[in-house]
Amino acid sequence: MTLEELIGAIAGLSGLLFVVTSMLGMGASLTMAMILQPLKNGKLVILALVANFILVPALAYAITLVFPLADDLKIGLIVLGCAAGAPFLPKLAQNAKGSLGFSVGLMVLLMVVTIAYMPIVMPLLLQGVSVNPWDIAKSLIVLMLVPLAIGLLIRSHSVEDGDHWKALMNKTSSIGLLVMMVGSLALNISNIIDFIGSWGLLALVVFLVGSLLIGVLLGGRNPGIRAVMGLGTAQRNISAAIVVVTQNFAGADTLPFTLVAAILGLLILMPAAKRMGGKQEAPATPTGAPQTP
Repeated sequence: MTLEELIGAIAGLSGLLFVVTSMLGMGASLTMAMILQPLKNGKLVILALVANFILVPALAYAITLVFPLADDLKIGLIVLGCAAGAPFLPKLAQNAKGSLGFSVGLMVLLMVVTIAYMPIVMPLLLQGVSVNPWDIAKSLIVLMLVPLAIGLLIRSHSVEDGDHWKALMNKTSSIGLLVMMVGSLALNISNIIDFIGSWGLLALVVFLVGSLLIGVLLGGRNPGIRAVMGLGTAQRNISAAIVVVTQNFAGADTLPFTLVAAILGLLILMPAAKRMGGKQEAPATPTGAPQTP
């Protein structure tokens, strides 16, 4: 095995470790009541689904038609457009002083819908590209939904055990993410540098900013809800995207493009969350139900 192959194997395993442990940690920090309470507002749920699974994928597809992107980058953008429910959303919501309860419920809702949505929609948007829907669904279910359910079971059995596993899994997922990022960057540094000043980078900026505006516009008048809707729509599910890309498009420029999207997303959305939070007097109550937009 060459050094490049070894680094690639370590990066791949670290990526899987990041996805699984982040889902376990998330589940161990939640209860079903925390997830379901903010989702009792039917209108808000419908708007969130429309924003994330109709308007954002449509935006991604439109960008692939307008911008002169290579096929690998088009695939990456479509994958990002179809992958909603970012685990990082509650942290962004906290920085924005948004409704933390809604951020948790929205994150889990979008994640679960993504698992059913991606295998159906991706083959329709990626014309000419062979995608196995069951392979996508199977990997998302095994690597994301099952660990989330296990974490919820641990929390329901014992809050103390849930807190213990949450802390352990969060640390492990951070290590996994760091190793994956370093390894992937080392293997793809030349490709990533090529993105600077390219149409691919501009396309990502337009996609992220456009997705943020879609969420904000559909978020209603409540500032705490509007902030979470905007951030939750713009912060795509990089975990799901990585699973799909590594399982179906290995060896292409799609993975480094996805990693650039992850980094760029944080660079854009963290300041945006801070700015949103600066306009609010106090954080929304975590367990409170969201107001009608």
